[in-house]
Order: sequence, then C-alpha cells, then structure tokens
Amino acid sequence: MAQHRDLLTAIRQITRAIDLNSKRLAKTTGLTAPQLLVLQTLSAAGSVKPSEIARQVHLSQATITTIVDRLEAAGLVARQKNDTDRRTVDIVITDAGRDSLEDAPEALQEGFLKRFDSLELWEQSLLISSVQRLAAMMNAGSLDAAPILDVGDLRRED
Repeated sequence: MAQHRDLLTAIRQITRAIDLNSKRLAKTTGLTAPQLLVLQTLSAAGSVKPSEIARQVHLSQATITTIVDRLEAAGLVARQKNDTDRRTVDIVITDAGRDSLEDAPEALQEGFLKRFDSLELWEQSLLISSVQRLAAMMNAGSLDAAPILDVGDLRRED
C-alpha cells in the first residue's frame, strides 16, 4: 500500500475515534466535548467571564457565546451580573450542570493525554510537529480550534 494511503487511513481512524467518542458523550450526557469542557472550567473556577472561558479553552469568544447560550437554554449554566462590576456578566454552573458532569464519561482527550504524557519528550515533540505539519498541509492552520475533540449542538440529532 502506498504511504499516502497509510497516512490517510490513520487520519480517518482518528476522525472515526473522535466521532464515536462524541456520539457516546452526547448519548450519555446530551453534551458535546466543548460543552463538557466549558462546564468543567466553570466547575473548577466558579463564576467566570466569557472572555476568560474562551482563553482557558482556546476557543473564540463568539464560539463560547454560542456554547453558553446552548448550555443556558438547557439549564446547565446561568448568566449573572458581576458583583464588583455590574456592567459585566459572569457565567456560573447550575446544580443541573454539576449533575451532568458527574454523569459524563471520560473525554477521549483525557485518555489520550495519559498516554501522551507517558511518551518521551522527543516523541511528544515529533508527534506535535508532524500533526502541525499535517494541519498546514490540509489548510487547517487558520481554523478556530481548541484542545478538545468535537464541536456541535447541545441536542443534535445523529
């Protein structure tokens, strides 16, 4: 088999693993990976400005606004005026949001991170540079992306 076929097969396997994990997460919790990440961020930090959430999860503020809108509609987060600056709004996790976190399975990236961290530093660097090169070759370098493995609707139909 030609080397490019091996590479494309590996990329497809990664894409499939992400898709299967996303479907399992959505089926179990009704959440996507980015939504779960936002809930985890809020659970750890308490009351947080949307811009700070965006910074922590490496997504644009517009994307965070959309995610927060969906989470708020589902009753998992709430917007509240900041205690010190009434002009700003903070996002807080609700009890229902905390319950969703308890029911959530391990995110695909958590298992990946455990295995990645066990690699030698040179192996980590090699993988990072190779995958960054792949992203550039696929003209994906300028896309809004975070260190999470799926983006989608809160209650999408699959």
